[in-house]
Amino acid sequence: MSLARKTEGLLRWGSPLDRLLSGDGPARARLLGRRGLFRQPELKSSACLHMPPCDFVPEKYESYLYEDVMKIRKQNVSPSLTTYYKKPVLLHQGHMQWLFGHDGRRYLDLFSGIATVGVGHCHPKVTAAAQKQLGRLWHTSSLYMHPAIQEYTEKLTSLLPDPLKVIYLTNSGSEANDLAMVMARVHTRSFDIICFRGGYHGNSPYTMGMTSIGNYKHGLPHAFGCPTTMLPDVFSGPWGGSHCRDSPVQTIRKCSCSPGSCHAKDQYIEQFKDTLATCVPKKIAGFIAEPIQGVNGAVQYPMGFLKEAFKLVRERGGICIADEVQTGFGRTGSHFWGFEGHGVVPDIVTMAKGIGNGFPMAALVTTAEIAGSLAQGVPFNTFGGNPMACVVGSAVLDAIEEDGLQKNCETVGTYLLLQLAKLRDEFEIVGDVRGKGLMIGIQMVKDKDSRQPLPTEEINEILEDCKDMGVLIGKGGVHVQTFRIKPPMCITKEDADFAVEVFHTALTRHKERMATAK
Repeated sequence: MSLARKTEGLLRWGSPLDRLLSGDGPARARLLGRRGLFRQPELKSSACLHMPPCDFVPEKYESYLYEDVMKIRKQNVSPSLTTYYKKPVLLHQGHMQWLFGHDGRRYLDLFSGIATVGVGHCHPKVTAAAQKQLGRLWHTSSLYMHPAIQEYTEKLTSLLPDPLKVIYLTNSGSEANDLAMVMARVHTRSFDIICFRGGYHGNSPYTMGMTSIGNYKHGLPHAFGCPTTMLPDVFSGPWGGSHCRDSPVQTIRKCSCSPGSCHAKDQYIEQFKDTLATCVPKKIAGFIAEPIQGVNGAVQYPMGFLKEAFKLVRERGGICIADEVQTGFGRTGSHFWGFEGHGVVPDIVTMAKGIGNGFPMAALVTTAEIAGSLAQGVPFNTFGGNPMACVVGSAVLDAIEEDGLQKNCETVGTYLLLQLAKLRDEFEIVGDVRGKGLMIGIQMVKDKDSRQPLPTEEINEILEDCKDMGVLIGKGGVHVQTFRIKPPMCITKEDADFAVEVFHTALTRHKERMATAK
């Protein structure tokens, strides 16, 4: 039996609307594109939400039956690769901010493969560049020269301040951070690298030491030389108020700051000094921080904190590492790099995810002096800087500039943050809305007074409802209590309105469930 014949019944739904959604032709295009009317049959309510229009019509799904996919995954894919949702979504195709399931359903992607698809799924310019290079040259290794790596490194370094002008290309953020640890230790001839609790810098045996979220830990030696320090979290931490962070939306906590000073920042700096005084020797290798914590739910530090922390680290002989894996490439809106929003220049910058729009690539950028320290050995990477990666990375930079995506992050991101803040004011379980540009966290709580995390099962129910209504979002935090919104940077205000409407409906459903359960 042919594969097409085997799957011909896969997309048959019960209602006429369902059949239109799964079929081909102008009727389906009119339905999905012009009307933007989106009804999810899984929801009991018959209410319709107006999904923004999309003229793109995906190809018909002609691969394995859903049941077969699940069977193969259970038998042959590592169980550590978990999925969202009671019935995992089987994605088939993507177009800019949209994803399409095997069953023809369209989803607004607000997680972009964990803050990775920056310029949009299958962006035409990036796709064309990759296709062209596929027919020219895939791989050579760094033992030979090819034009793409020179073209790309020149273009990327032009976006970074002096003296950050030397690049080492890798395949993933974990690998880049792993290399940053080695560079810091070799250059300073010291060992300890301070990191924040709640930080995520990778899951390799080396970077696991700098990752400080329990779900990513394993029972093996990994944290030697990676002392953690208190996270300066102005919502969940002991100090913080309504004027502390660089965001259009502040916490609802009362602020004890006086004009020209930040009480929370000063208190967290004292904790940082305490770490330096008690947990490390007089000379250290460095300090690593995300400008805004990603996996932990878009946690922001008090303004001015990183500048003082960098100064303290350099006084101890350490170097400062900015992990831009999620904050880089214009996502924060006001700046191209997250560290610029803190008024600092790191000694090493690591980057991945949005660098390749989903293509597996990453980079470390540093100074000529620090890079020279590593030249005493041969740090070799087989695939880092291959022609395909460099051409894709270059096309991504072009798309960010030509499409005005950094500005879009600032405009649409600020609008979305302010709209979501209204939900915080309406619902008791929405404890905090924060972020900058299109890097947003919504921290869910039992109540605003206690700020205790909302139970995981309730988080998952809200996540399911959003998916059923056509919106995919992420979750994170030490207690998995924060919804993470990091969409492709091409989303529109109309998309933002739809997302807020869906989230409002999901929160209302949760409130109704809780009232019924009492």
